[in-house]
Amino acid sequence: MSVPPNPHRRSEASRRAILEAALRLCIESGYGQLTIEGIAASAGVSKKTIYRWWPSKGAVVLEALDDLATTVVDYPDTGDLVVDLRTQLTAVIALLSPADRSAVVGLIAEALQNADLAHELRERLIAPRIAQFKERMRRAQLEGQIATDADLDIAVDLLYGPLYHRLVFHLGMPDSRQLGELIEHALRALNTAPRSGETSATMPPAPHARH
Repeated sequence: MSVPPNPHRRSEASRRAILEAALRLCIESGYGQLTIEGIAASAGVSKKTIYRWWPSKGAVVLEALDDLATTVVDYPDTGDLVVDLRTQLTAVIALLSPADRSAVVGLIAEALQNADLAHELRERLIAPRIAQFKERMRRAQLEGQIATDADLDIAVDLLYGPLYHRLVFHLGMPDSRQLGELIEHALRALNTAPRSGETSATMPPAPHARH
């Protein structure tokens, strides 16, 4: 006696095929060349199937990246903060490279012109990873690896800002040596930043202006 097909299993198989096709086509041709028609053809589904689940190609790519980020850019915790930051930042650099065929870069670019997609990108992909970063940094604070009063919002900017600065101005991603120096300088800043009203012992006071 034959068993009728499970519609939920069939839907999940189609969903996975669509998400994988979207990322594969981005790698092959770039986000700018990606179309719903192309995704459908590559995944072996109809356009109607895609539009039943997602309103646009950006929404498809966002879900694909959300799934991917869960496995490749979550924060490790080996007990060594420098090692863990290098591992995680290296994974992020890989997702941004090469820029002309990166699904992440394409999605960021489109989100600059699409407020709804920007909101979804921030809430679904970016905000949860920032929360993971802060949780890892809080554990580092408890273990004495960074100052207990280090500003973790500033830490995000210190460590990730340079990557996106380099991306926007086509300066190239940091190599292994540069990445190590970035981490070293960021952690040094987090450990030596003066409290409000105080001057760090490692930083001389600003010279008085000459009249």
